[in-house]
Amino acid sequence: MTHNYKIEFEKFFSYSLSVDCLIFGFEEGEIKLLLIKRNMDPFKGDWAIPGDLVYPEEDLEEAASRILFDLTNIKNIELHQSQTFGKPDRHPQGRVITCAYFAMVKIDEVNAIASSWANEVKWVPIQRIPKLAFDHNEIFNSSLELLKIKLSNEPICFDLLPDKFTLNELQQLYEYAYKVNLNKANFRKKIKPIPLIEHNEKQKNVKHRPAKLFSFDEHKFERLVNQRNFRFKM
Repeated sequence: MTHNYKIEFEKFFSYSLSVDCLIFGFEEGEIKLLLIKRNMDPFKGDWAIPGDLVYPEEDLEEAASRILFDLTNIKNIELHQSQTFGKPDRHPQGRVITCAYFAMVKIDEVNAIASSWANEVKWVPIQRIPKLAFDHNEIFNSSLELLKIKLSNEPICFDLLPDKFTLNELQQLYEYAYKVNLNKANFRKKIKPIPLIEHNEKQKNVKHRPAKLFSFDEHKFERLVNQRNFRFKM
């Protein structure tokens, strides 16, 4: 009886743990996800979300930062834990439970380079994500829904936009995220409560009429939230 219990007990310590990092950016009117091309089995040659196994001595957040840097050369970004995925057959080599992390970045401020066993990196528009390795399409779809919820209720859109952006770029981001066409006048009215800094600058090197540039006033936003229970709502 004791022997059988020991065998059953040891099974609970036979699982592996991994971390997958979903990095979102915004470029040319499209929200994009950073993918890697795997250069090792299983799924060698397939596109995947950057991820790997957690070392026994590592904290999850520490592992997420290490893995992301090892595979893409990206570091010093704020990663947020989202969901855990643990279907018994999600990894062909054994039971691997994975914890997903996500981040929003300005693409031109990160220098993504394939390294370690990643053969290539690529920013792919979220509306054109190919079939991915493992259950990464499920992880992506779930994380995208979380991102859309946050875009509606938190000012994370400004983590994706350049420091100075046009109101049209802001509108394009939401149109692309939700697959909708927004009325320009209604959108401008909707964002009016959001504290923006209007610069005495316009776009440069564009083929169309240059538009005025704006920035998100984070300090004023925080004061509004603290002073009169202001909520970000899109």
